[in-house]
Amino acid sequence: MGLTIAQKIIKAHLLEGDMTPGGEIGLRIDQTLTQDATGTMAYLQFEAMGIERVKTELSVAYIDHNTLQSGFENADDHRFIQTCARKRGVRFSRPGNGICHQVHLERFGVPGKTLIGSDSHTPTGGGIGMLAIGAGGLDVAVAMGGGTYYIPMPKMVRINLTGKLQPWVAAKDIILEVLRIMTVKGGVGKIVEYAGEGVKTLSVPERATITNMGAELGATTSIFPSDETTRAFLKAQGREKDWTPLASDPDAVYDEEYTIDLDTLEPMVAQPHMPDLVVKVRDIAGMKVDQCCIGSCTNSSLMDMLKVGAILNGKTVHPDVSLAIAPGSKQVLNMIASDGALASMIDAGARILESACGPCIGMGQSPKSAGISLRTFNRNFKGRSGTADAGVYLVSPETAAASALTGVLTDPRDLGEAPQIAMPDSFTVNDNMIELPYSPEEAKKHEVEYGPNIKEVPKGHALEDTIEKTVVLKVGDNITTDHIMPAGAKILPFRSNVPRISDFCFTVCDESFPTRCKEVGGGFIVGGQNYGQGSSREHAALAPLYLGIRAVLVKSFSRMHKANLINSGILPLEFKNPADYDTIEQGDELRLTDIREAIEGKDTAVVRNVTKGIEYAVSTDFSARQRAILAAGGCLNYIAQQK
Repeated sequence: MGLTIAQKIIKAHLLEGDMTPGGEIGLRIDQTLTQDATGTMAYLQFEAMGIERVKTELSVAYIDHNTLQSGFENADDHRFIQTCARKRGVRFSRPGNGICHQVHLERFGVPGKTLIGSDSHTPTGGGIGMLAIGAGGLDVAVAMGGGTYYIPMPKMVRINLTGKLQPWVAAKDIILEVLRIMTVKGGVGKIVEYAGEGVKTLSVPERATITNMGAELGATTSIFPSDETTRAFLKAQGREKDWTPLASDPDAVYDEEYTIDLDTLEPMVAQPHMPDLVVKVRDIAGMKVDQCCIGSCTNSSLMDMLKVGAILNGKTVHPDVSLAIAPGSKQVLNMIASDGALASMIDAGARILESACGPCIGMGQSPKSAGISLRTFNRNFKGRSGTADAGVYLVSPETAAASALTGVLTDPRDLGEAPQIAMPDSFTVNDNMIELPYSPEEAKKHEVEYGPNIKEVPKGHALEDTIEKTVVLKVGDNITTDHIMPAGAKILPFRSNVPRISDFCFTVCDESFPTRCKEVGGGFIVGGQNYGQGSSREHAALAPLYLGIRAVLVKSFSRMHKANLINSGILPLEFKNPADYDTIEQGDELRLTDIREAIEGKDTAVVRNVTKGIEYAVSTDFSARQRAILAAGGCLNYIAQQK
């Protein structure tokens, strides 16, 4: 039986386990990336391990999230990361150099290599044929130290692309259609591979848009073949030597298959407040728009920017619309400045933002109250924009630019003839904003610098035999890490200060949650399906840990958040009978008896609802490694025990 592309890369990097779907496998990691919102904690954890130098082929620290410096906190974190990177052997991408995924695709991505990043959109690298996976910061820190990276062996999904995109239809519309078909839960435990004749018609940046938003499926990652298109992209970046061909075997077997006809695909839009609430643009066209934002790691490539510049050329943004544009990297910004596309944007009235994540993570450009914002981003969770009652819609750059001109949601096909934009034969390459680390000898002369906002990483404690606590919060399905640990300009500066950031934990759902946890000494959280979807941010586990949360009982978890809970020493328990969820109320007293025994060697534990006199069976079906981590009270404790 043949292998898929992902299976070939996994096989070449497999250190532990076998490739049976669902079983835990351990992978050798070639590259890592971090960004400053999650990276500060990752490097604090790396420092806590006491390892002198990173042991990967390549590790890069990017500054792209916390770039709004309204106080000292973000600048201090940047300095901490920079000095840590210099000393520990990590390349440092300075603020202004661009968004981690865009820059990594341009300058470092290598087909066939493994990459994990402390950002859920690390699968962007799948557009170039990497096995690129989002992970918690502690998992990245362990990989930087030469440790193995563990995941459940995913199932394989094949999406066949036939035909060719019609004018004004974009790669963003492809992934929105995939989300419409598969939903935000449809990719959990799976790797999505793109195949078919339609693949050959897509450039690497278009492929990267698709793999980027595969994170919204809940997928482990997404991947495209590495073909002549990939080779041409790497050659244009001056990196043809990094190219290697990759394709699935003709007799590869997939667990699921879907087909999308690109010939018939239309411009699509995801409605508030979830990326899979997708309809055709023409179905809701005419809706008044207040804001359009173009950029993010999903749609900030040179091709995206050139198309937007061509659409805006000689025109003026509608007076009722605020248009903000953020090129994805310094390379992109330089090239659109030289090409004239930047001048077209400025002349049209666009507000040009720095090459960073910006509005995507609520870092500025929040829309007006109850405003309608069209965004080329990857997520439209409630409140993520920084405006709680805003309606955020996800669209392609073409749809956003067209709507910015008309003042209403507009099918870009109504604009007439589409601009014809070709990939350049060569990109402008200048890596002067990527700082190389010190040599091992020079590193000994320098110390890592810590700002006053940086606090120690919280640690759990060894698992007790019995835990009796109150249900301090009950939530529903599809709770995201934005619900658990919000982002935004007011909160992100405290990413290196868990005691302070915990004051914002779950306040999107219940403003009294942090106070209540402190008053009762922590407790349990109960949730529905797909709990913890979205970002890789481990603060969604670290803040509950600090507030005394001992276990989370749900119908099902997202992969990354479950891993982060285990690493933090919080028990992630799934109901054997999902209907049991309905019988629990906030305020109920729950008791886990002989829980340590269950965690160490059983597949089921019993939870007693002391308040109602009911018992529930929950899964404790963990790998031997996970059992040991939970028993130790978290991964840092577990690592310390191994020394």
